[in-house]
Amino acid sequence: MAIKIEMPKLSDTMEEGVIASWNVEEGDKVEAGDIIAEVETDKATMEVEAFDEGTVLKILVEAGDAVPLGGLMAVLGEEGEDISGILENAGSSDSGKSDTVESTSENKEESKSSEGSATLTSPKSESSSSTAEDSAASTGEHGRILASPLARKMAEDKGIDISRVSGSGPNGRIVKADIEDYKETAPAAAPSQSFDSLESREVKVSQMRKTIARRLSESKFSNPHFYETIDIDMKAAMAARSSMNEANDVKISFNDIVVKACSIALTRHQAVNSSWHGDVIKEHGDVNVAVAVAIDEGLMTPVIRHSDKKGLLQISSETRELAGLARDRKLQPEQMEGSTFTISNLGMFGIEEFTAIINPPNACILAVGAIRDVPVVENEEVVPGKRMKVTLSSDHRIVDGAKAAEFLNTVKNLLENPLSMLL
Repeated sequence: MAIKIEMPKLSDTMEEGVIASWNVEEGDKVEAGDIIAEVETDKATMEVEAFDEGTVLKILVEAGDAVPLGGLMAVLGEEGEDISGILENAGSSDSGKSDTVESTSENKEESKSSEGSATLTSPKSESSSSTAEDSAASTGEHGRILASPLARKMAEDKGIDISRVSGSGPNGRIVKADIEDYKETAPAAAPSQSFDSLESREVKVSQMRKTIARRLSESKFSNPHFYETIDIDMKAAMAARSSMNEANDVKISFNDIVVKACSIALTRHQAVNSSWHGDVIKEHGDVNVAVAVAIDEGLMTPVIRHSDKKGLLQISSETRELAGLARDRKLQPEQMEGSTFTISNLGMFGIEEFTAIINPPNACILAVGAIRDVPVVENEEVVPGKRMKVTLSSDHRIVDGAKAAEFLNTVKNLLENPLSMLL
């Protein structure tokens, strides 16, 4: 009996998944437990395994395509088995699946084209190409533009007037490749001017970037942010770090010291270690600090759990491991959940001061700047100093200005007296 492979729910906030890659092809035999595909979710790239054995009879979506939860991805069964009923049902269930079923052969032709095989369109000169773009698209007998549902959806997402697109499919039908290759005709430059410029391009929005955009927009416009900055003397922390690194194989970073200082401060300022839940404010019993890690697609925030109970060496080792997994897109959802406070550090990029958007459902996030060489006054003399600015973004529904200031002063005192963190 044929078995439908549908998009599984791979994270708690996942609404759709993008096929990162297929590990099988049509006609391949698979066993239960075989990894058949990798799917990009809003948090990480996850593996999808087969729960039954059989032959891959049909793959309905191409790598790079988005599939909603429960959407049909592929069909397993016995070789030669009739699955037309499944394909018909998939085609009538929703437009996304219908597009996939109807355009299977179209996708195969596009795939060959993208790999450098012969294309369906004949070569055109610059003038004839412009004429094709300006002319109306091919229409059916009722005046309807001939285009696949996928092409229509892509055109709508990109803001392209589909009537201006020249179709390369059968009977002039507009297909996926036509939308991908379509370029608006730009006005000719004045003869007297000539500029070299980089080619414009459109970058497909990843599931992670979509989630970052949604969550941070909600945070910025739903949570009333306010900001407080404090300047910290880092000479003692720098000296302590040098001594510890000389005595240990695991190297401690300034960020590790900040994590430890914040973790201790959070145990003394419960309001900062809280989250908003409508009718109640939840004051967390555990201290779980998230550390923002920059990757190509945006930011990931692995969580160091019970960081107040861990030493600097353990915090350093765990942070390095989690950051490496984040950069390799191998973090699991549970490694990014449950934070009670977040730290974002741009000091390594030379940024002296910035503000950060709160990572929901946290009450606060600390933005850490670079350590600066500045002149300071000590004992009525101007001497070289090492200073670092940190800015706390707070949710005013939970944390008031005075409470935020008290927390920052505790962090400042701990960093300026690092031995106190060992007591």
